[in-house]
Parts: sequence; C-alpha cells; structure tokens
Amino acid sequence: MVKNANGKRLEKSNLPQKICATCRQPFSWRKKWARDWANVKYCSDRCRDTD
Repeated sequence: MVKNANGKRLEKSNLPQKICATCRQPFSWRKKWARDWANVKYCSDRCRDTD
C-alpha cells in the first residue's frame, strides 16, 4: 500500500497521480508500479506502444 511522508497509509481517493505522456489523461498509482513509480510515464500498454 502507498504510504505518505508520515508513514501512514493513503486512502484510494488520495493516491498519487500522473499525466500520461501519450493521451494526456490523469492516471493513479497502482500496486504493480510500486517499485518503479518514478519512471512510469504511460497509463497503459496501449499508450506505451503508441509513443
């Protein structure tokens, strides 16, 4: 689970968001991206393959 700076668990409505580099839509943090969130640029495989 994502934790904030104080080490407390974030609620689903408070998850970090980014903007997709291809479709420019916002997308939220997902558990499968936990180790690599800093490098995530695309919201989906489809957007990643398009760019």
